[in-house]
Amino acid sequence: GNGLLKKKTLVPGQGVDSRPQKGQDVTIRLKATLEDGTVVEEDPALTFTLGDCDVLQALDLCVQLLEMGETALIVSEAKYCYGAQGRSPDIPPNASLTLEVELLAARDAPDLELLSGKEKIQLANRKRERGNFFYQQADYVLAINSYDIALRIAGSSSKVDFSPEEEAELLDVKVKCLNNLAASQLKLDHFKAALKSCNLVLEHQPGNIKALFRKGKVLAQQGEYREAIPILKAALKLEPSNKTIHAELSKLVKKHADQRNVETEMYRKMLGNPSTSSTPRKCKDKLPWSIPWKWLFGATAIALGGVALSVVIAARN
Repeated sequence: GNGLLKKKTLVPGQGVDSRPQKGQDVTIRLKATLEDGTVVEEDPALTFTLGDCDVLQALDLCVQLLEMGETALIVSEAKYCYGAQGRSPDIPPNASLTLEVELLAARDAPDLELLSGKEKIQLANRKRERGNFFYQQADYVLAINSYDIALRIAGSSSKVDFSPEEEAELLDVKVKCLNNLAASQLKLDHFKAALKSCNLVLEHQPGNIKALFRKGKVLAQQGEYREAIPILKAALKLEPSNKTIHAELSKLVKKHADQRNVETEMYRKMLGNPSTSSTPRKCKDKLPWSIPWKWLFGATAIALGGVALSVVIAARN
């Protein structure tokens, strides 16, 4: 509806009922060209999971509208292709693409429980690498989506026995995804989610430097300098030559010191100066304890005179 993505049917397909569904594995023939006609990609049988953002958004959105056997021409602005960064060396930044697509096949995705160890590792790695692509494009929402899919695959139950080596490799994929997921969440200021991702890594690998570093950064972003500093110190102990950790730790130590100074000043203002408040203040206008006798007798005489006058008035009445 925004004019940035257009589809034109060149060869009709087999009807609306033959359109593929999200979650299915589809196979297409693809030819991609720049506005000047330069061919930048050609694949006679490109297979991907529809809706998983495995390919360009232009394809993921438009293939859902293709009928089986249909050939269509898709004209897409850079937003739904390679964006402001392009794809070095053949696709320049902010480049529009024309995609000629033919839908060849659509089938249900394989049952994760029945995948072999090797197949599961390959599939999870493909989703992780796609997440890395989106991260490099600074599209952190789509990166998180791809890492979540990869984690779901790596952590799915299985009816097939895996070798110890395959189990270790799956764990490695899971740890990489969690670390990259934390990095993406941190970019979006999703601190609670990023902290959870870091903690999941550290449950498997307590000495994982990336997870320790990112956990320290998350806590620092939340102002928890006291908790962040020892975590970064632990990361630096594992890799003393890491300049990035050195710089971050130095910055946090200074921020923590500044924070303590601010708190100290605030408490001082709230409680006042103890040296002056502990000493009772002297009253400058203190009345003398001695009362002049003349004043006392005068006051007594007035009081007695008033009583006598009251008695006389009462007697007359």
